[in-house]
Amino acid sequence: MAASLKPEEFAQMATLGDIARHHGRTRPDKIALSFEGRQTSFAALDRHTNQAANALAAAGVQRGDAVAYFGKNSDHYFELLLGASKAGAFIAPIGWRLSAAEAAYIVADSQARMLFVGPEVLDVAQAALAQLAAPPALVVMEAGAHGLTTYEAWRDAGAPHDPAIAAEPTDTALLLYTSGTTGRPKGVMLSSANILRSRESLALAQMGWNEWGEGEVNLVAMPIAHIGGSGWGLVGLLNGVKTVVAREFNPMEALELIERERIAKMFMVPAALQFVIRQPRAREIDYSSLKYILYGASPMPVDLLRECMEVFGCQFCQQYGMTETTGTIVYLPPEDHDPKGNVRMRSAGLPLPGVELCILDAQGKRLPPNAVGEIATRSQANMRGYWRNDGATQATVDGEGWLRTGDAGYLDDDGYLFIQDRIKDMIISGGENVYPAEVENAIHGHPHVAEVAVIGVPDETWGEAVKAVVVPKPGVSPDADDIIAFARSRIAHFKAPKSVDVRDQPLPRSASGKILRRELREPYWAGKERRVN
Repeated sequence: MAASLKPEEFAQMATLGDIARHHGRTRPDKIALSFEGRQTSFAALDRHTNQAANALAAAGVQRGDAVAYFGKNSDHYFELLLGASKAGAFIAPIGWRLSAAEAAYIVADSQARMLFVGPEVLDVAQAALAQLAAPPALVVMEAGAHGLTTYEAWRDAGAPHDPAIAAEPTDTALLLYTSGTTGRPKGVMLSSANILRSRESLALAQMGWNEWGEGEVNLVAMPIAHIGGSGWGLVGLLNGVKTVVAREFNPMEALELIERERIAKMFMVPAALQFVIRQPRAREIDYSSLKYILYGASPMPVDLLRECMEVFGCQFCQQYGMTETTGTIVYLPPEDHDPKGNVRMRSAGLPLPGVELCILDAQGKRLPPNAVGEIATRSQANMRGYWRNDGATQATVDGEGWLRTGDAGYLDDDGYLFIQDRIKDMIISGGENVYPAEVENAIHGHPHVAEVAVIGVPDETWGEAVKAVVVPKPGVSPDADDIIAFARSRIAHFKAPKSVDVRDQPLPRSASGKILRRELREPYWAGKERRVN
């Protein structure tokens, strides 16, 4: 018996909070969330999100306010996400690997009224709050020796009835921070309508890889500070299936969960899939429950894809999108995945139902098929805009709703999207977005560095690795390990360079003084078909 949503069910779920309300009524005893042995039914999820909403209101959180979450994945994060929606507020998740300074910036920029913290980062969170003139109230997600208010105690003090607070589908429901070329992250405002209406269009198309069967189980292993974690978790909750939440990505645990929980679908970045299939037991696991693996955030080499298809024995579907498009807007269907390889396997695929794509030249004019330009998109999934940054919003989305992705590519005669390069300088390493300016800012203060440029270079494990190219100050010889350690003391470790090259010539620059990163990148990408990996 199919469990996929009927069209009329979407009408009952206009906001994220409505997901808990609807399934709490229609499938109260079914398991909604599973986390390290803790099982939460949809009826309990509805009640818990009511309590969270009422507790937020009691704490002074009002419609349009933000609350922040700093920690690893948790079922309680999804309670907060839906509970905040019921309160008319929204949640801003912070990547657990960020430094105290980076976390403090997001808490301050989002104007968060409360901060919920996972036990793994409590010390970092307290250091972050110490940097703020008016720190928000702190709630710790799990019990411990800290003696602070815990999430369950805080939640359970809230009344269990529905708060009945007015919330509109167009209100911001999720604020995801994505790094910007200025070195400061930007908050991407995603509304309930962005998240839910695009899924409705997809469900109405009845694509097999998007359908869910009764009793099927979803796995969330990617970090919830990314659309691949939060968005994929919402897909499972929206469809009324059991969603297993992994605290963090661990390749051995992922294998155990697939087998023990009988996982039917999961989303992973290519680097994570590579780690999974390299585990000694990878070819001994029972994958009979696994029907589809969705992958994205960075391109997957054909050789790796072929090996994954052989190991997992299930269907694959590539997903292309970005935070600003609420995730997936282009998909490569399973039928285009051929173990022998084909031309379409080099593409990102076709636009989802309701998604428009076009290719623009430097002047913003549309280009014909097979001509390379900037990829632009228009759909219900396009973000509301950047939080408190109208200038950046206007530079990204035009008056007709077309969002410039910053990626270069072309559409073939059949409408398949082929990505050639990134117009912007973003590096994708293991599915994480890293912007050169942010890393360069962290290295610039090193006493031996006169100039620095950061680029992405090919890496078999991570897709791309962060490399710093530095020009030393006169009379000194910079030590690569010391520069890397210096950067790691100022930014998250995954953003810091994996390697450092020292050159004795000034960095190449344009007439306006901008560093020509493409010129620096070219030798490392020589012989590669594309300038993404």
